[in-house]
Amino acid sequence: MKSAKGVFRNRLFVAAIIKFFSRGFRTMTLFILLLLSSMFLAGLSFAQGGLKLPPSPSPEHYSTVFMARPTKEKNAGPVVFSHFIHRVKFTCRVCHYELEFSMKANDTPIQCDNGKMNGRYCAACHNGKISFGPEDENGKNCSRCHLETKIVTWKKFYEHQVKKLHELQEKLPKSKFGNEINWSKALDEGLIKPKNSLSASTMEIVNIKTFTIEAQMSGISSAVFPHKTHEQWLDCSSCHPELFNIKKKSTESLRMYNLLEGDSCGVCHLHVAFPLDNCKRCHPKMRV
Repeated sequence: MKSAKGVFRNRLFVAAIIKFFSRGFRTMTLFILLLLSSMFLAGLSFAQGGLKLPPSPSPEHYSTVFMARPTKEKNAGPVVFSHFIHRVKFTCRVCHYELEFSMKANDTPIQCDNGKMNGRYCAACHNGKISFGPEDENGKNCSRCHLETKIVTWKKFYEHQVKKLHELQEKLPKSKFGNEINWSKALDEGLIKPKNSLSASTMEIVNIKTFTIEAQMSGISSAVFPHKTHEQWLDCSSCHPELFNIKKKSTESLRMYNLLEGDSCGVCHLHVAFPLDNCKRCHPKMRV
């Protein structure tokens, strides 16, 4: 009888030990998982929230610029410029090189003059020939560019934006960021063929090699800068020397904090080109 009780007690003891270690194993496993998760979230927070990235607008509103500076004095509504509608037809070079628009929003001293603009800026295309003009047979077209304060006008504009973007999203390569369209891939695959000049001239692609830029922050992989991709959209003078001074031969301006202030790459990659939270487009080896 004692022997049977001893065996029973031994079994209970062994079971208790197994239970203890199994609990310990589960606890240890849970601890490791929590540790790894916290490390991942910390990296994600560093990449996306640690630098206080600005909240990204909805795809329909991303890359939309409100040109308010030249209209304030005349009590007119702001001009709403949608990049994604225009970039299907023209590269960035047309507006920011040939038409001399600044790379920074509201930095170009435009005088509307009822849409005439002395034939410059917007009026170079919006002349009734290339695109709608300031006037047509139905009267003035002011409201097609200048948003009024009426709720109906804003609703109509938003519905137009949504419709146009959804049409493009169905045809073009997908992305999870910005307008949710991979514009560079669409261009490379010939799905869009924007003109890079309003005249017959074309810009020769120099195709300078891709640069690798070592990250200054620990734990962040190097960034890559493909000149060819940028040359397809821009002119060299769009970046040099105002945004990047070649003679200085320095990457000082390429720090993330500078980008978040709207300098260097941030001029485009905060509001128009793919946003900064698309980390792997610049840091392809980054684990995010």
